[in-house]
Amino acid sequence: MRIAVAGLHTECSTYNPVFAREADFRVLRGPAMLKDAYFDFLTHFPAEFITVLHARAIAGGPVEAALYQRWKAEILEGIKAALPLDGVYLALHGAMFVDAMFDAEGDLIASVRELVGPDVLIATSYDLHGNVSQKIIDNLDIFSTYRTAPHIDTPDTMRRAVTMLVRALKTGVRPKLAWAPIPVLLPGERTSTQDEPARSFYAQIHEVEEPSGIWDASFQVGYVWADEPRATACAIVTGTDRAAIENAASHLAQNYWDIRQEFVFGMETGSIEECVDRALASPTHPVVLAESGDNPTGGGVGDRAEVLAALMARDAQDVIFAGIADQAATDAAYAAGIGARVQLHIGASLDPSSTPVDAEAEILFLAETEDRRLREAVVRIGGIALVLTARRRPFHNLVDFTRLGLDPKAARIIVVKSGYLSPELGPLANPGIMALSPGVVDQFVERTERRHTPRPSYPFDKDFAFTPLVKWSARAG
Repeated sequence: MRIAVAGLHTECSTYNPVFAREADFRVLRGPAMLKDAYFDFLTHFPAEFITVLHARAIAGGPVEAALYQRWKAEILEGIKAALPLDGVYLALHGAMFVDAMFDAEGDLIASVRELVGPDVLIATSYDLHGNVSQKIIDNLDIFSTYRTAPHIDTPDTMRRAVTMLVRALKTGVRPKLAWAPIPVLLPGERTSTQDEPARSFYAQIHEVEEPSGIWDASFQVGYVWADEPRATACAIVTGTDRAAIENAASHLAQNYWDIRQEFVFGMETGSIEECVDRALASPTHPVVLAESGDNPTGGGVGDRAEVLAALMARDAQDVIFAGIADQAATDAAYAAGIGARVQLHIGASLDPSSTPVDAEAEILFLAETEDRRLREAVVRIGGIALVLTARRRPFHNLVDFTRLGLDPKAARIIVVKSGYLSPELGPLANPGIMALSPGVVDQFVERTERRHTPRPSYPFDKDFAFTPLVKWSARAG
């Protein structure tokens, strides 16, 4: 059996003014995909995989239209050259927004379907913070999504999608696909599967799959910072038994609707000032303070300096702040050299709507790199060790700190631009608190402008009724 593999994987806040460009993506092409840890699991399947192109980037702003069209054309050319095919596997995120285009994944999937025809099976894997449309469902045969947030089951989900595809091709059994949208759109920080009620909700999914005739039950929380017509939660079920599929989709949709008001933040929250005060007063440490409104892995810009300003105003000591994206400030640190003291203008370099900070800083560490875009500098401002980066990036793993000569375990306060904490920082937090800070991934989603999001939708609207309606793929027969 011959299976083509491709995908575009990113999450785009429609409120983020900074466009995602080619340099922001990690791009794999052709046979190199099978040699990469992200896709080497494919070599364990009894199939011939024709790998075309996969581009992946951390969340951010809209993808440039010309870049999307170029990559889409390359994917279609690669698939066309691989024909005849038995199947296609598309590794996607599900919340890509292309400039001036709604439903980018729908456009890509429909274009692949048009190219390969009705007889070729198409499977996809998704992030649970992706958005779905009828157009997407109508052109797919198999769907699977993550079941954890933070995401620790990405490889499992990709394997699950490919396993179903290989199963269908080996047996000749063509699965059916159906979905049930739910008018609820909550941020990931209120639906983390580490916390209730999401933990129990996702734990039940395997029980839904146990009846004969269901291959996969998936649930999309959706991506709340994409203001587009497909932005909604939904249940998606792949299987062979129509009645079982319909019952499973309806059950998950109704269950999620029933518990919608129970979703709360899994950490203590507050304003920037409140969280800084709590961090400074904490008798235990390290306090991990998550600056949620500027979280780059949620689609934030990553260049805001309001939390830094609040810490400086309080003369905070023993602080590691990782980090602020500002190429000019980073380059200035490199130009000055380790040990030098230099006046820096920090923040608001990508999105000028925020307030920058001016401060004298001592240069502590400069990462060795020949690539200017990969520069990272550690500077000291009072009692704060601040990481400046030339590019937008998260600091989720301990090695992100130690490679810069920083010891997060010894700090009194660690500031990261994050929502819920990563699997490595979560256990370190003593305690963890989240600042509901301003930014393009504002956790106060009710105050975000909604021009295209379907209405009514919770939590933007509160007083309305809902009954699940299961919708079938046009390919379900």
